[in-house]
Amino acid sequence: MSDIINRITGLLVIEAINSNPNGNPDQESDPRVRDNGLGEISPVSFKRKLRDLMELKEGPVCQSVIQNLEKPDEYEFNILESRGRDRAAISREMAGKEKTTKDFDQKSFLNSEFVKKYWDARLFGNTFLEDGANKGYIKTGIAQFGMGLSISPVIVQRHTNTNKAGVQEGKNQGMAPLAYRVVEHGVYAMPFFINPSLAKNSGCKPCDVELLKRLIPYAYDHTRSAIRPDVRIRHAWWIDHKNPLGSCPDYLLIDALMPKRKGDDPLVASESWADYDVPTGLPAELNSKVSCADLMQQG
Repeated sequence: MSDIINRITGLLVIEAINSNPNGNPDQESDPRVRDNGLGEISPVSFKRKLRDLMELKEGPVCQSVIQNLEKPDEYEFNILESRGRDRAAISREMAGKEKTTKDFDQKSFLNSEFVKKYWDARLFGNTFLEDGANKGYIKTGIAQFGMGLSISPVIVQRHTNTNKAGVQEGKNQGMAPLAYRVVEHGVYAMPFFINPSLAKNSGCKPCDVELLKRLIPYAYDHTRSAIRPDVRIRHAWWIDHKNPLGSCPDYLLIDALMPKRKGDDPLVASESWADYDVPTGLPAELNSKVSCADLMQQG
């Protein structure tokens, strides 16, 4: 099995309709919005959805994406950064029962059961293993997602949630003032990058990248919630370079696939998908340098 991973550039084009694509805990879970009115979807938020899908081991998405996946026999696809993980327990697991973390060198670490167990640590890196003696191990992964930013400003609606059956003793009706906070309409662009130069540091293999590729189309469809009922990945552009170094600058590819707001005033919030001009592929001069596919169009 070849361990060669070529550089990859990606762009997610995400549409939110009467949904909160990413709540801000510093603002009572309001949709994330910059001072200039542009909406945000954080990289952490998107990766969380991928992790949640892989934690549902018996779920249809996990069962489908791991089917016929070519991988080293000992590699597993568990999730390191699960909700509520104990950092001390993870450090003990990494070191082994009779070793401390300071006894590890990079070679032994890459051959450890710890690396072979956790897909998200191999791919994304981690925030658990950066203290003390662990500073040399898997701090940054090969796959990095950028901030998802809306093309035009977004309008946030806030309404009170009600509950017919009282939620407080002595009350006939429960109410949560302004708890329902959604974006009326927004189109967001989120770039992502796969840098093979870091694969040797994290133990990442081609199977880990292939799993990410298979998983992306299901990120929102299979993680819907009451406050996020209609968030759609309209396009998931996956661009394979011809070698590990890269065969075209990332920014040229991203600029070529970026949606553009129609009309004379791009600072007016959109009302529908029809308010945008959205590329359907790369121009010929760029397409000859890479292999470009829309994951949302693949069966």
